[in-house]
Amino acid sequence: MSIVSNVLDRVLVLEMVRVTEAAAIACSTLIGHGDEKAADAAAVDAMRTALNSLYMDGTVVIGEGERDEAPMLYIGEKVGSAIGKGPKIDIALDPLEGTTICATAGPNSLAVLAIAEEGGLLNAPDVYMDKIAVGPGYPDNIIDLDKSPTENVRAVAAAKGVEPSKIMCCVLNRPRHEKLIAELRSLGCGVMLIGDGDVAGVIATTNPETTIDIYMGSGGAPEGVLAAAALRCVGGQFKGRLLFRNDDERARAAKWGVTDLDKQYDLTELAKGDCIFAATGVTDGSLLAGVKRKKGVMTTESVVMRASSGTVRWVKGEHRI
Repeated sequence: MSIVSNVLDRVLVLEMVRVTEAAAIACSTLIGHGDEKAADAAAVDAMRTALNSLYMDGTVVIGEGERDEAPMLYIGEKVGSAIGKGPKIDIALDPLEGTTICATAGPNSLAVLAIAEEGGLLNAPDVYMDKIAVGPGYPDNIIDLDKSPTENVRAVAAAKGVEPSKIMCCVLNRPRHEKLIAELRSLGCGVMLIGDGDVAGVIATTNPETTIDIYMGSGGAPEGVLAAAALRCVGGQFKGRLLFRNDDERARAAKWGVTDLDKQYDLTELAKGDCIFAATGVTDGSLLAGVKRKKGVMTTESVVMRASSGTVRWVKGEHRI
């Protein structure tokens, strides 16, 4: 095991929860206030402050955007209190995953973070990604983006020993998914539409209580890397392919070292080696309860997972106001 992994063991595993807790608490005061930018800014500022208190030489590889688009936690930003001398850590983050959800007090808004050894996380450009995911327990490569939605659903149904009508698919509710939704419903399977929060949607495939069997559709590539890091820790399969709408996005991909624009990425190509995933609920959702205030105390619910050990810790916190 590398020196970095030992440091992840000893210092950073539970510290990641403190980072996501700080972001969730900061933006929770703006739940339902209709101001997405203010909520996101509060989460970003709190997460950056918490990251800078940790002994590490961290680099944001998935962040709020490129430097000219994001004043803080931009791609390439250095964070940590030991830059140049601490362990080198790659960081993927979304301080407020589901900004619209938070602004409208909807379900499944999260503060999310993943870390890995240097070079462990795909430095994905801020473009769309076609995604498909299932939870653990299936034969290898049961899902494939080169297959149709119908073929993928039938493969999962056959592996479960059920008819396609018994399969529940989670899809972002977007106009671009109209054909996908129509195909799934013509097959007879259930479709759970979510407004935002596809990281939580992907992770939901690992929890039988959500009844979600498979996740399909396109969403942000940064969220795809975060979701892949979570599945690395708890099991499951994920495939992703970057989607480019114009030459500007293709140039952005080249800037971050992406040369094969049609590549289908597997789970371990998006998040390899030892990695840690942490999330804290902002609003109530299928994965975590949201931040609550009562009698001078704020309560949080978080999860932290580690790939190399397969450990999942559920953390409930009480924070004096």
